[in-house]
Amino acid sequence: MKKLYNAAIITHTGECLFHKDIYIDGGHIARICDSGTPQPELMPSEIIDCSAYFVSPGFVNLHAHTAMNIFKGIAEDVPPEVWFNEMIWPYESKMTDEDIYTGTLLGIAEMLNNGVTAVADHYFGEEQVLRAAKDSGIRMDIAPTIFGLAPDFRDRLAQVSEFIRDHQEDSSRISLRFGPHSDYTCPENVLAKIVDEAKKMRLPIHLHLAETELQVEQSLHRTGKTPFRCLYDAGGFDVPVLVAHGLWITEEDLSCINENTWFAFCPKTYMRLASGRGPFFDLSDQLQYSFGSDGAASSGTVNPLEQARLFAMLEKFNRNDAVLYPFLEIWQKLMAGHAVFGAGSGKIEENAAADLIIWDLRTPDTMAYYHPVSAILYAANSANVRYTMVEGEFLKYDGTLKMNFSEIAQEGMHLQKNLLARGKGTAKVYY
Repeated sequence: MKKLYNAAIITHTGECLFHKDIYIDGGHIARICDSGTPQPELMPSEIIDCSAYFVSPGFVNLHAHTAMNIFKGIAEDVPPEVWFNEMIWPYESKMTDEDIYTGTLLGIAEMLNNGVTAVADHYFGEEQVLRAAKDSGIRMDIAPTIFGLAPDFRDRLAQVSEFIRDHQEDSSRISLRFGPHSDYTCPENVLAKIVDEAKKMRLPIHLHLAETELQVEQSLHRTGKTPFRCLYDAGGFDVPVLVAHGLWITEEDLSCINENTWFAFCPKTYMRLASGRGPFFDLSDQLQYSFGSDGAASSGTVNPLEQARLFAMLEKFNRNDAVLYPFLEIWQKLMAGHAVFGAGSGKIEENAAADLIIWDLRTPDTMAYYHPVSAILYAANSANVRYTMVEGEFLKYDGTLKMNFSEIAQEGMHLQKNLLARGKGTAKVYY
């Protein structure tokens, strides 16, 4: 049992509760009480003095290609079609298992360092992604990517189904779902096959939809439907859906989605790839959303706090209205993503999962602060994250990752050289 002594709690709504003792046992919050209140039946083996700290729920990254940390910076200052077709997909076609494993560890290390306790990952090489998640201790929802236009689609769908069956009960920190890549790489009849498999196994899906205006235009030209309508007609919204992006959702698409539809919004990618100001911004009050990072090759980082910060500032700027998206509202959106994982995390209350961040705001970057949530949203960085805890286990402790990051970084540099030496292969799909 662990005790966080005399902590200031930041709740999922942004309320601050001062002078609290938090007892953690078996991966959950066992008790919260006023600091110093005797609890003779609770015998902590470790006590962290939080008198100078704030404790909040951890962050979730609602959409990431975590392994792409191995590609960070490889495709800069190019339009999306060049980014995909001439850079990323050709390099990805020659990735090795160790590229995926080490790339995933690099991304996880960055996330844990920034207080991310859970990530919804969408990538291939799922055995290596799973291996990295288990080795690191992070909470991860894994959606193995399925490209519906690939010649081996049927074999790939069977492979993913078998992977899910084999690993469904592996760990309380691991959840699984199907990951069709997108409507444009998975035509409607193929999407329907993936969705049918998801229904059969009672699992959700995670895919890219309406990321760019061009994708919507091409879908309308190709099918007469928007990407959302294509997924709807394939039965996709009959299961819970995590939509990556949805930047160019239309008002008519709102009739397709339901209470089991969540959006992972990644504004830094849209800014770097010049994706435009899509309708998502104007429709956001009608959508359930939180923040993802996309892959580090497009986003540069895998920190959802940075995404939330940019989202708020971008809209204040674009709409010439400083009142829009107050910081407590953005904090609540950051916390909302916990609902997708169904792990009981995201709140600091008794019986909730102990996925927590311990913040030190007495640093040069955040002093002086008047509200801790405002300081975190607009000024904090990884140095302010003193501890990161997942299911009651410290994965960052007193400012230092428990992972051997120097070893991971050394391996990453070695693999990076090999990756460049191998060069590009041939992509199986085309953007």
